Amino acid sequence: MSRPQYISRKQELPLKGDSTSIFLQVIISISVFIFAITLSGVLSINTMLYNWNQSILGSLTVQIMPINDVNKERATAQTLAHQDKAIELLQTVKGIIKVTPLSNEQLKELIQPWLGDGVNINNLPIPRIIDVKLAADAEIDFADLAQKLAQASPQASLDNHKLWLSKLIDFADGLKLIASTVLILVILITSGAIFYTTQMSLGLHRHIIEILHIMGAKDTYVAQQYGKRMAWLGFCGGLFGMLLAIPTIFFIGSLAVRIEGGIISDATLGLVDWGIIFSLPIFSMLIAMYTAYYTVKRTLQKML
Repeated sequence: MSRPQYISRKQELPLKGDSTSIFLQVIISISVFIFAITLSGVLSINTMLYNWNQSILGSLTVQIMPINDVNKERATAQTLAHQDKAIELLQTVKGIIKVTPLSNEQLKELIQPWLGDGVNINNLPIPRIIDVKLAADAEIDFADLAQKLAQASPQASLDNHKLWLSKLIDFADGLKLIASTVLILVILITSGAIFYTTQMSLGLHRHIIEILHIMGAKDTYVAQQYGKRMAWLGFCGGLFGMLLAIPTIFFIGSLAVRIEGGIISDATLGLVDWGIIFSLPIFSMLIAMYTAYYTVKRTLQKML
């Protein structure tokens, strides 16, 4: 019994042995590597901004400056009295859902990194901190609240985080703009490389294409062959670039985790973000395919 013969469509254009294939794969791999690193940065910044909005904008801080007195016990008692007055006022404000004074241990944990382990914090006048949680739909006049706090407790000061947070958000938006510009440049450079590589290949195979036209082949047929070949090169190059980028992203993330303070550590990638990164080989395949296809059709209209 003879084996079944499988019929495969013959490729008239020798594109598989084209000398530009390796060059194009390297270009696509480098582009996808840079694209993946930059894209992970943009997605991380988006996550960081979202976490800031959830955790910081829904709260404010009241600070009670310590009373200076030779008698430490009396100074501490007076400072706590001012804290109690501030708490009583805050609990009456509409839109505030929770008022929590920080304990001595929590205050020490906040101050210790700034002063070092060799300093006895118990001997220092430590400000009291009150953490205030706001309702999602809270509409608070912060200027009026600050004035009322000053009347209830002259040692109290209000910080609604908006001043320094707005600067951080502006900085993050600037980083996103730079990263987005890099992404656009990477796409344009990759498309340009595919465009000129395809034109070069068309010049090398000009005589074969002319014979195909004489035999009745249309521009669309030639463009489809180039599109399929470039799609495969785009996918392979994109896959290799993505595989190189993933350990690099994890390495950068491990460096960010080591930074204390919780600001950079909020920049994480979720499942959807990883799904976008893993789809980059498909994205590079589509760009390579459509760029090559329309390049061939446009060039052949001028050549023949």
